[in-house]
Amino acid sequence: MVKAGCLTITKELLKRRHFLQVGSLSLLGINLSQYLELKTLMAESNNGLKRKATAEACVVIWLEGGPSQVDTWDPKPNSNFKPISTNIPGIQISELLPKIAKHMDKLALVRSVHTKENNHGQGTYYALTGHRPTAAMKFPSLGTIVTKELGARNNIPANVIVPDAWKSSSYGEYIKGAFLDPAFNPMMVPDPSKENFQVSDLSLPKTLTVERLHHRQSMLNLVDQLYRSKIERIEHQAMDKFSEQALQMILTPEAREAFDLSTESEKTKDAYGRGSFGQSLLLTRRLIEAGSRFVTAAGHELNGWDTHSDNDQRHKEKMTPGLDKALPVFLEDLKQRGLFETTIVVVMGEFGRSPHHNSKLGRDHWPHCWSLAIGGGGIKGGQVIGASDDRGAYVAERTISMGDIYATIYKALGIDWHKEYMSPIGRPVKIANALDDETGQPIEGLI
Repeated sequence: MVKAGCLTITKELLKRRHFLQVGSLSLLGINLSQYLELKTLMAESNNGLKRKATAEACVVIWLEGGPSQVDTWDPKPNSNFKPISTNIPGIQISELLPKIAKHMDKLALVRSVHTKENNHGQGTYYALTGHRPTAAMKFPSLGTIVTKELGARNNIPANVIVPDAWKSSSYGEYIKGAFLDPAFNPMMVPDPSKENFQVSDLSLPKTLTVERLHHRQSMLNLVDQLYRSKIERIEHQAMDKFSEQALQMILTPEAREAFDLSTESEKTKDAYGRGSFGQSLLLTRRLIEAGSRFVTAAGHELNGWDTHSDNDQRHKEKMTPGLDKALPVFLEDLKQRGLFETTIVVVMGEFGRSPHHNSKLGRDHWPHCWSLAIGGGGIKGGQVIGASDDRGAYVAERTISMGDIYATIYKALGIDWHKEYMSPIGRPVKIANALDDETGQPIEGLI
């Protein structure tokens, strides 16, 4: 039995709606009708203090493995790469990012992020939830909280991760909503750079025409009439509405069009880059434009930034070229389409890298002080927040926690960052959890 607010969905009722499950919708095990039913709860879930929003959506560009802060956003003398000027006087970044340097007016650099976890799994969990992992309970991710608070738009999946490389790994649990309704979990999308990319859940099987689908619906109505004459339950009325919405999502073009990269010009695809990262950002722009609330663009090579060996070579030849190519195009594309002003963009990994090279010419995990970039959605770009010491090792000025990053995002989205959710075990959970279990605060100067 699945519970959703005041609605109770019986197994029998779900079986009678099984025809709607033309695909899994990739929503981690829920079908389309369930997704739409629970979606309505999202719009009603923001019972906290209403705040003026400057943003309507958020994109997290995930650099898995942890990029080196001193070789990207916070150049230091202990980096073998030179600092270069940007289009904002006084702000320098690594020479590895010359194209991004021309768009620094769109981004703010936070150079004093401090987190608590030193391993990839725990660090990823911490960065995506704001909480340290514990055996006692699981915590909802940032994306699911944003989705819960804002609701869906335009029959477009509200929460999406692209590509779906985490689907079969433990990391797939880190982006879920824990004790929140499963409808807030992200839809996992295949790698859009692959040949013949498509999202099968949003199209009918070749053996099932629109006419046959309508015929099945008519048959279902007959079954319903008989069933309801014997058992009258309130959820029947609600399920009719959700089933109709599910049909509309399948039969109307908006969702399919959002995922259809074939409509993009070859020039645009080339501009973003034909690899997984570039095409993931292109698809992300399309999803945001169509109405998605939260998209995690994780198209970089898995653990590619985890440079325990050959740090300089891997950053120079493998990792930064794709980032420097696609990110400026993505930012400018949002700008030209009028989306940048309402879309928060966060570029981050789970932590940074050690300020020193190890014996393999690599840099190791480093959560003590690292950097991220954030902009759009009312965030004031063209500035630096906080500072590291002369080696990029420890915070020298203004420690920033993940809770503070979250609170900043929430404020831009009009969400009350002070809010706490009550967990099933009766423990209140802060949605913007900072260091020492304090409530994070929006970063002064950013918004």
